Amino acid sequence: MARIEHFNSANAPKANSIVVAVTVFVQDEQGRVLLIQRTDNGLWALPGGAQDVGEYIAETAVRETREETGIEVEVTEMVGIYSDPRHVVEYSDGEVRQQFSVCFRALYLSGEPKTSEESSSVVWVARHQLDQLAIHPSMRLRVDHGFQRRPAPYIG
Repeated sequence: MARIEHFNSANAPKANSIVVAVTVFVQDEQGRVLLIQRTDNGLWALPGGAQDVGEYIAETAVRETREETGIEVEVTEMVGIYSDPRHVVEYSDGEVRQQFSVCFRALYLSGEPKTSEESSSVVWVARHQLDQLAIHPSMRLRVDHGFQRRPAPYIG
């Protein structure tokens, strides 16, 4: 299913749903962050996805990271909550979601990066390489906050 990101756009369609989702900021032993290139829009992003019924939110973070990247992680803390109503995601089936994502910091446990149906590329990226990648501003905010190790989670 294709997806279009709208951010601060007067032409964006009106949101018709909100779905609890997660993203996961995890670094390797060299301090690089794990990113995927999404198959639905080609943008680079932290691994993540929607919470399933019957699942703790931290379990969602672990599952989505494993499914999209092949990497096993353990959630350690929250980077922030991202719920900007000016950021909506339009799907080809007519759903238009207002962003609502909890970003977690996680500890790398094991595994080697591998692609999935949702990720055409999975790589560890050094901070100085981020500007070379097509990353949505909302996702870049989460990545930057992850690197900053803020004293309290971001709420916005």
